[in-house]
Amino acid sequence: MRAVCQRVSRARVTVDGSSTGEIARGLVVLLGVARGDAETDADRFARKVARLRVFEDDDGKFARSLLDVGGAALVVSQFTLIADTRKGNRPSFTEAAPPDEAIALYERFCAELASAGVHVQRGAFGARMAVELVNDGPVTIVLD
Repeated sequence: MRAVCQRVSRARVTVDGSSTGEIARGLVVLLGVARGDAETDADRFARKVARLRVFEDDDGKFARSLLDVGGAALVVSQFTLIADTRKGNRPSFTEAAPPDEAIALYERFCAELASAGVHVQRGAFGARMAVELVNDGPVTIVLD
């Protein structure tokens, strides 16, 4: 499992011109699920994202999490994060989980994040999405 977390002032996802998710202050989480990932991975990643201290305190230090600032998460499935580019110029996606497995773990991640107290919005699993965001900082963290 791999997640790219971007601190944003606002973000939204649209599919065919219709919004599927939109947030103000928070994190856009691009989530890639790999073969062999399990529910425990989804749970661990959700806990990590909820508590990831990437929001500044009064002294300008990264000391606050989504939970601390009341931020939201826009979670977008992105199998391309699992790409292998070691050989040639075309990415290989053989290590990405099959869709039926990936959607179950994506849903589990979103549910765990919500149960931790984070307001969760979503993209549309498997759809061609347009993701618009204003990266605040910019701050981008990769979780493996």
